[in-house]
Amino acid sequence: MPRESARDVSELVAAARDGDRSAFEELVRATHADTYTLAYRLTGDEEDARDVVQEAYLRAYRGLRRFRGDAQFTTWMYRITANCAATHLGRRSRHRHHDLDEAASVPDGHPDRDPQLRADGDDLRDRLLAALDGLPPRLRAVVVLRDVYELPHEAIAAELGISESAAKVRLHRARKKLRDELFPRREGRRAV
Repeated sequence: MPRESARDVSELVAAARDGDRSAFEELVRATHADTYTLAYRLTGDEEDARDVVQEAYLRAYRGLRRFRGDAQFTTWMYRITANCAATHLGRRSRHRHHDLDEAASVPDGHPDRDPQLRADGDDLRDRLLAALDGLPPRLRAVVVLRDVYELPHEAIAAELGISESAAKVRLHRARKKLRDELFPRREGRRAV
């Protein structure tokens, strides 16, 4: 985030903390795209992402007076969003009824010219999204924050309120689960 934006955000946070609703609305507009993107990557579903974002901003609004400013507002929103996504996915897993095809439909940024390569890529993407969707929320959050947002372990730990070593362990476990799901070992074949 550019310095001017960071300064503007800190001014908006201060005004919103003092009860200025329009300042909070500006904060929402300034951070909505990133918050929604994170929610979508954590949930894998547009409707779920919208629900998570709504809940995250509601929690942020209610907790704004307790925001100490030790971290940037966007970092604080990432943490709230990750927590809301975990809660939402926990509820959803108890009442699972969504269609994986809908969750796996991700807009394609650039079309491939070779139909076979495109089909293979679509298949792998669909399998990856389904495997990611199958991870427990606490593991999915670490993978998304590390492999999508490229945050270092220290930042992931801060975002999720866990130790750095816990972040590393969760990432290792999540990647192993994804690897096992995407590339299962054949019976009788041993790893070297």
